[in-house]
Amino acid sequence: MLEVDGVSFAFGRERVLDGIDLAVAPGEFVALAGPNGSGKSTLLRIVLGLLAPAAGRVALFGTPPRDLADRSRVGYVPQRAPVDGQLPVTVEEVVASGRLARRGWVRRPTAADAEEVDHALASVALADRRRARLAELSGGQQQRAFIARALVNRPSLLILDEPVAGIDAESQARFRDSLVHMVRDHRAAVLLVSHELGAVADDLDRLLVLRRGRIAFDGPPAELGGGAVSLGVHRDDLPVWLEGLG
Repeated sequence: MLEVDGVSFAFGRERVLDGIDLAVAPGEFVALAGPNGSGKSTLLRIVLGLLAPAAGRVALFGTPPRDLADRSRVGYVPQRAPVDGQLPVTVEEVVASGRLARRGWVRRPTAADAEEVDHALASVALADRRRARLAELSGGQQQRAFIARALVNRPSLLILDEPVAGIDAESQARFRDSLVHMVRDHRAAVLLVSHELGAVADDLDRLLVLRRGRIAFDGPPAELGGGAVSLGVHRDDLPVWLEGLG
């Protein structure tokens, strides 16, 4: 699904990424963690084709990101941004907008589009709020709507950048159920960047720790303690404590 081979990147003289190698296979649930400034968001932008690497290569389904013809195969949830209170858009309209990547701007919505919107709303437990204006929802509910928009095409690869930062425990639980459903039932691959992994800690196949622009750990979360790094595992919250790493 995703291959990153020897990727480096710098802003001017400041090297942000230094020889990153990673791969995500179908049906694999991978989390990427690291301190602020470690290069996580930069790496995601390169993976999505929004930045070009200074060195190395990236492939989505065997193709350079900017050359990927069917963008609906990739679902993306960026970091949560404040929603304008005057925005009249409904939850259903936000989720339906995700179908444009598959349908295009010219074709009218079909019954299949409506069915996928229904499924995505149900997967994040927002079916009963579909007619509500997005601005009327809590922060956690708004983020669940954006996650539903990313799920509406049943993507083969789902990339999420700090999707649960600052949202409530119920929304985090719904978020976890949606991701596990995608991985187990649809063999989707998930790459999750987050400081808050408590909701999914037991479901991860691999955890990658990015430190000073390099992959410092890549393996099952249970093995992280053996590398002299504390992940700070708690049942309801999982902040990433990386001060003891290298």
